[in-house]
Amino acid sequence: MRNILLTVSYDGTDFCGWQRQDKSDRGKPVRTVQGEIEKALEKIHKTHINLTGSGRTDSGVHAFAQAANFYSTIDTIPVEKYVPAINAFLPNDIRIIASKEVSGDFSSRFSATSRTYRYFIHTSNPFASEMRYVWAIHHKPDLEKLNRMAACLRGEIDCATFAAAGDASLSTFRYIENAHFYADEKNPEIIVFEICANAFLWKMVRSLVGSLISFEKSGKEPEYFRQVLESHDRKKAGPTAPPTGLFLYSVSFEGERRHV
Repeated sequence: MRNILLTVSYDGTDFCGWQRQDKSDRGKPVRTVQGEIEKALEKIHKTHINLTGSGRTDSGVHAFAQAANFYSTIDTIPVEKYVPAINAFLPNDIRIIASKEVSGDFSSRFSATSRTYRYFIHTSNPFASEMRYVWAIHHKPDLEKLNRMAACLRGEIDCATFAAAGDASLSTFRYIENAHFYADEKNPEIIVFEICANAFLWKMVRSLVGSLISFEKSGKEPEYFRQVLESHDRKKAGPTAPPTGLFLYSVSFEGERRHV
C-alpha cells in the first residue's frame, strides 16, 4: 500500500467546490473536483479510492496547486506516472501536475502547516478570457492604504467577523503569517491580495477582500478595519467578493503546524 501525494490544478468555474457531494441537485449529479478525481482513480484501481484534500474550496474557486493524497494498492506504476495515468481520465478543467510517494501517516489535510491563497482583482475592463479568473471592480484602489488596513492581519487572530454564516469551525481563531496587496508585474491593471495562514474559515478570504476593497473605496481609515476585525461581529463586515478571482495558490508541509 502506497500513499500518493498529488498536486492538483483546476478551473473551479463549473464545479460545486472541491468536496464530493453524494446528493444530487434536482436529479442532476453534483460535479465536484474531488468527485472527478476519485472517478479517475476508480478506473485505474477498479475500486473506489478515497481522496483527501488539504482544503475545501467553494463553488467557483480555483487552484494553482491544491494538495491531495490517496492510498494505492498498485505497486507496478512508477510514482511519477500517476500524473499522465490520472489525467487521461480527467476533464480538461482539472490537471494533475505532480505526484510523489509520502509516508503512510501523511495527510494532505492534517499534515499541512499553511495554505496560501491569492485573489486577483481587475481595476479596469477585463478581456472576456479573463472574466472567469478576476473580480472586475472598475476603479483603482490605493494600494498603500489597503496594505495599511491589511497590516493588522498578523499572528493569532479571532477572525469571527469574516466567517460566513453557517461556518462549523470549533474555533474562529486562525494564525495568519502574512496578508498584503501588490500590483501584478505582467498586467498593471490587476492587483493581487495574498494571504497565508494555518487554515481559513468558510469564505473568510472572500469576505476579507470584499471588506477591504469596500472600506477603501468608501474612504474608511485603516483603524476602521481594525475595529471591524476586533468587533467579532459579522454584520460589520463588508460585502463578500465573488469566487471568480480566488485561487488556492500553494500548500506547505514544512515548519510548525499551529493548532489554533
